[in-house]
Amino acid sequence: MMHYLFLRKPGILVGLLLISGSFATDRTKGTAPAFVKGSFTDDYGIKYTITDTLWTQLPRTRFHIIRWNTKDQYLVARNDAKNPGEPGLYTRIDYLQFEGMDPWKWGFCLSAYDAANDSIAEATAVADRKNPKKGCNGYPFSRMKRIR
Repeated sequence: MMHYLFLRKPGILVGLLLISGSFATDRTKGTAPAFVKGSFTDDYGIKYTITDTLWTQLPRTRFHIIRWNTKDQYLVARNDAKNPGEPGLYTRIDYLQFEGMDPWKWGFCLSAYDAANDSIAEATAVADRKNPKKGCNGYPFSRMKRIR
C-alpha cells in the first residue's frame, strides 16, 4: 500500500511517497505453527524458545525469523550479530511433525546456516522429511519435546 505525505517548506511543497510493506514495519511474514511455539528441549539436551519472530537456542544463539513457509514446513532467519557462529548470516530451518514418537512431537534440520543472504538460505533445501533418521545432511532431524 502506498501513501503520500506532503510537507510545506517556505516556498516549496515536498511530496514524499511512503510505501508500507514488509521492509517498512513488519519484517516477519507469516506465523509459526502452534506446535513449534514455546519452550522445548531436543534429544541432545539443548533448550530452545521459539516465537513467531525469534528462534533462540539457549543460552546465546538467536535466529531472527524473516518468514515462515508453513506449507513447505520451513523458516528463513537472519543469524543474530552476537551469535557465537556465523553471525549476521542467514539460516533455513526445516521442520516436521512426528507421529508415534512420544515424547518427541516434532523435529528440525538446519538446511543452511551460513548463507550470504535470505534468498540463498531459502533455496538450500536439503532436508529429506521422508527419512528423518538420516534426512538432515546424512544426520537425523533434531527431535523436540515441549518443556512443561
